[in-house]
Amino acid sequence: MNWLYFALITVACWGLYGIFLHAGQMGMADKELGRYKAFFFVGIAYFLVAVLAPLAILLMSKNMSWDMPPKGMWLSLFAGILGAVGAFFVLVAMGSGVKSGMNPGIVAVLVMSTIFAGAPIINAVVGIMMHPPKGGFSAIPIPFYIGILMAAVGGFMATKFKPTPAPPAKPVPVQTDR
Repeated sequence: MNWLYFALITVACWGLYGIFLHAGQMGMADKELGRYKAFFFVGIAYFLVAVLAPLAILLMSKNMSWDMPPKGMWLSLFAGILGAVGAFFVLVAMGSGVKSGMNPGIVAVLVMSTIFAGAPIINAVVGIMMHPPKGGFSAIPIPFYIGILMAAVGGFMATKFKPTPAPPAKPVPVQTDR
């Protein structure tokens, strides 16, 4: 069951990713280029976590071989490109929602709800197409299709019934000594 714990850590990290990415974008205090500044720091984080950490692990491994088949390298590189392009468009989607006049906090919720409802559907469909089940597509159990439908309905409901943000707090007048 270790896989489940690791998967839940990923759920937590990715669930928090959009919220903190949006907060970082807003924290840049640059309406025009803040999202790109935030993405720059995401890139630095990727370098630290996805380049330096595995490099250290590989260098410390006693049985390390630098032999890497081209197929594995290209597929892994493509996966990384897909991840980076997806992360970039998270920012673009959030910026587009804010520019349309939506509350920035609600935009982050809507964007990430849409992504996390849609991505598992894409993953399931493409995964089954790449690795068809034994017995063909007719052997896919009905609960699988129900799960896909539930993910789509969940994404729709999170978008349709988004919470209404509280009105901004009124500024407190500053009293001065006379």
